[in-house]
Amino acid sequence: MFCFTQSRKGDAKSQREPVNVNFIIEIDNDDFVGHPFASLRGTNPGNQNSKICSDFRIFLFQNNHMKKQFPKVFIFLLVISSLTGFPANAQATLNADDVKAQMLKDWQRAKDYTVAYLDAMPADKYAFKVNDSIRTFAQQMLHLAQGNINLASNGTGQAKLYANGQLEKSAGAQTHDSVAYYVKASYDFVIDGITKLDASKLGEKVGAASTSLTRLTWLNKAFEHQTHHRGQTTIYIRALGIRPPNERLF
Repeated sequence: MFCFTQSRKGDAKSQREPVNVNFIIEIDNDDFVGHPFASLRGTNPGNQNSKICSDFRIFLFQNNHMKKQFPKVFIFLLVISSLTGFPANAQATLNADDVKAQMLKDWQRAKDYTVAYLDAMPADKYAFKVNDSIRTFAQQMLHLAQGNINLASNGTGQAKLYANGQLEKSAGAQTHDSVAYYVKASYDFVIDGITKLDASKLGEKVGAASTSLTRLTWLNKAFEHQTHHRGQTTIYIRALGIRPPNERLF
């Protein structure tokens, strides 16, 4: 599961040659230095471009400028295949439908996790805040819900829910039941949008020129946003002497 390449000074071909590596040693020296993996697969270490190749590919462009900047420097780069979960010689493939399926699983997991937070906070404490300068628990969760809708709609192309107002500033939305309703609805909105989205369009760029991002990126930003604000409410729950829900990473 290693790749090795040897470069020498004055080799014009290697100056802009992409080298597939998992493990590389570069030495600012004309002499070949022995490599512990050189004997794998019968590779001859004396060959100028000898390689021991794996299915992982990291592209390194060698040039004389690098050597001038880093004289007599050893560069070690190691990728351990066991951390990837793939067999050493397996060719991993991932298509748009796989990405879509995983997103749906993650958004359902995120919804369940957030609902656990809503249930952990006592209904009469939704107006609680740790400091006067920050949002209440209810406002944090309503802000999360609005973010789910606004950010994800850019990725899915759906018309936004509650587009004419800010949920966190709505006086009638601050109770336990109202917050739970809006938060669950926001996750359902995202899950429904991803379900109906043509996976082949995930790489399509959408949005204004200043924020032109792929649909996948918009959905990732929505996921990051809800994770951030759910995490912020952990301190609200702990400040009341309540243990927050355990992490649901899987």
